[in-house]
Amino acid sequence: MLWYKSWLETRWRFLIGLVLLICSALSTVFTYPQVMKLLPMAQNLPVNGEIGRRIREAVELSRDFRGYVWSNWFRQNLSQTWTLFAVLIGTGGFLSHSSGGGTLFTLSMPVSRTRLLGVRSTMGLIELFTLAFVPSILIPLFSPAVGQHFAVGSVLIYSVCLFVAGSVFFSLAALLSTMFSDIWRPLLIALAIAIVLSIVEQISQISFGIFHVMHGESYFRTGALPWAGLLASAALSVALQYAAATNITRRDF
Repeated sequence: MLWYKSWLETRWRFLIGLVLLICSALSTVFTYPQVMKLLPMAQNLPVNGEIGRRIREAVELSRDFRGYVWSNWFRQNLSQTWTLFAVLIGTGGFLSHSSGGGTLFTLSMPVSRTRLLGVRSTMGLIELFTLAFVPSILIPLFSPAVGQHFAVGSVLIYSVCLFVAGSVFFSLAALLSTMFSDIWRPLLIALAIAIVLSIVEQISQISFGIFHVMHGESYFRTGALPWAGLLASAALSVALQYAAATNITRRDF
C-alpha cells in the first residue's frame, strides 16, 4: 500500500524524466558522426577568454568517443537533467497541498511517520538510480551503430557517482518539503542551490565540488574513483534525510 502510493505520487515525474533522458542518450550517440565533421571548424573559432577555453576543451575531448560521451552526456546532459528530476521527485510528499485530502488519510494509517518518509524516499532513490543507469546503458548498446565502443563498466561507475553525489539534492528537496506545505518553495530553493553550486564550481574550477563528483571526472581523467567525495555526499544525504524525519516526527497536524 505505502509503496504503491509512493509510486503513484512520483510516477509521472519519473516516466517523463526517463523518456527525456533516453531520447537525449540516443541523440548523443547518433550525432557523433556529425560532431566529428564539425570539429575542424570549431577548433579555429576566434573566441578568447573562458568561453574560448571551454570550446577548445570540448573540441579536444570530442576527438575520441570516450571523451565525447563523458563531456556531452555524463558531464552535461545527464547530470543537468537528472538533477532537475532529482529535485522534482524529492519535492512534495504527503505534506504538500497538492496531495489534497490524502495527507490526513496517510497519517491515519497504522505506521510511523518515519516509515512513511522512509518508503517514499526509498522509492524516489530507486527511480533516480533507474534514471541514472537505464538511459546511460543505451550508449554502449547503440555505439556500434556509429562504429564506436563504450565500456559498460564505465557506465556503471559514472552512474553510481551521479546517483550517490546527486542524491544530496533529492534529500535536500525532501527536507525542504517537510518545512513548507507547498510544492513551489522547496522546488525553487533546491534548484537555486544546485545552480549556485554549479556556477561556483565552474568559475573557481575546483576539483572537489559535488558536481565534480557527480560527473566522475577524477575517474575519467585518472581512473581513480572519488571515494572521499562519494562518502561525504552519502553522509550529507543521510543527514538531510534524518533531519527530514525529525521534522516529520515533531510536526503537529
